[in-house]
Amino acid sequence: MIKEVISTAMAADEKLVIRKNTIRNGEGKRRICILTGTHGDELEGQYVCYRINQIINANIDALDGQVDIYPALNPLGIDTITRGIPNFDIDMNRIFPGDVNGSMVENVAHRIVEDLAGADLVIDIHSSNIFLREIPQARVNVNCADTLVPYAMLLNLDFIWVHEAATVLESTLAHSLNSIGTKCVVVEMGVGMRINNKLGEQLTNGIFHLMNQLGIWTLPTEISHTHPIVSQGDNVCFLNAEASGIFITEIKNNNVVNAGQEIGQIVSPLTGEVLSSVVSPVGGLLFTLRAYPVVYEGSLIGRIHIMQ
Repeated sequence: MIKEVISTAMAADEKLVIRKNTIRNGEGKRRICILTGTHGDELEGQYVCYRINQIINANIDALDGQVDIYPALNPLGIDTITRGIPNFDIDMNRIFPGDVNGSMVENVAHRIVEDLAGADLVIDIHSSNIFLREIPQARVNVNCADTLVPYAMLLNLDFIWVHEAATVLESTLAHSLNSIGTKCVVVEMGVGMRINNKLGEQLTNGIFHLMNQLGIWTLPTEISHTHPIVSQGDNVCFLNAEASGIFITEIKNNNVVNAGQEIGQIVSPLTGEVLSSVVSPVGGLLFTLRAYPVVYEGSLIGRIHIMQ
């Protein structure tokens, strides 16, 4: 059943409408929420929502509980290929938990949190931006790790990054939900403005596997990633550009690199010079890699999980 979560008037006789698809069957009381589209340039979750709807509708008797699917929390951003909320110059994932008496966007954020509150689990799907490519991973606040990592382990992901509390912004949707006792796991994968079907299928299988373990889905689902790498503390090395230019590489992310291995080069198309060689100072899993080749000094090139 398609429901309007929010419908609010805009200036020129238009409306901002956020919808969800609520699918319910059986006697089960558990509720899981799948949401995406907080950033308008992150599209990987669109494929996942499509596949979850498709599979449930084709096997409705296997559902014993409720699944709420929110494909576009920021529909204006998706329509205009804009990361934030157009015209407001606001990153939607920096205004939660919102304010019922605040501006239009603060009120929208408040009502989203209100609608999600009380779910047994929320899966918040993000892509990377257009600059970086990420392997399928969960990102978890260390303060919630004991509760959330066991769920993330079931999601068929390659990697789980447990952040230090200081790096977690309190104005995100995930933090706001976890703060009120509604468990929320953030998943990030792919690159901005693109859809990778293979990654989408990987996460889709993981979500159904998790639903099966929660008793919401009766069909067993095989997953390929049963033991994702879990990174905690300061176990991540950041690679930053030492020069401005064009970054070129033959390496793909989701590979293990050695200490001293060249990841790529920053070159000058004007002179033909190699301006800088990007070398890994550590050995480990390359889980983030630059996708957009134009870089400036200090630009993030990659992230490596240090393997002992």
